[in-house]
Amino acid sequence: MTEIGKPNILITGTPGAGKSYLCQRLAEQLKFTWLDCSKIAKEKNFIEEYDEEYDCPILDEDKLMDYLEPLMTKGGNIVEYHGCDFFPERWFHAVFVVSCPNKTLYDRLKERNYNEKKLTSNIQCEIFGTILEEARESYKSGIVYELKGETKADGERSIKTVRNWYNTWKRK
Repeated sequence: MTEIGKPNILITGTPGAGKSYLCQRLAEQLKFTWLDCSKIAKEKNFIEEYDEEYDCPILDEDKLMDYLEPLMTKGGNIVEYHGCDFFPERWFHAVFVVSCPNKTLYDRLKERNYNEKKLTSNIQCEIFGTILEEARESYKSGIVYELKGETKADGERSIKTVRNWYNTWKRK
């Protein structure tokens, strides 16, 4: 990774865990660019197909990567997505995985009108710690951190954790 003024940070976790809350506030406070990959994929039509069973679009990872590459070389990005194993390791200085208790997650996903299959799949993903495992397998152990996203207080603690990480990074 080239020397840049600000690091790139990945915020990942199961849908509904609290990633967007965290990203929005961090982007404002740290003056970073928030790159919501789901939103970008929809806006730029980086969709391979639509999965009727799970009622969701399938991301065209190659198109997304091609779009993000020049942005990532500049630094100062907070990237949000519910998966992490396909992003190049060289892009990120830190990877934060947001987790949430199953009951809270269930209620949030139900409120989003997830169908039963999609809801069950995401709850199982959280139960088994799938995203955290993906992060640990895909990135150096020293850059992967776990955050809690159940309550606003958890969100505030998570913001403080990321800010502290950033302040330490700046001193290096």
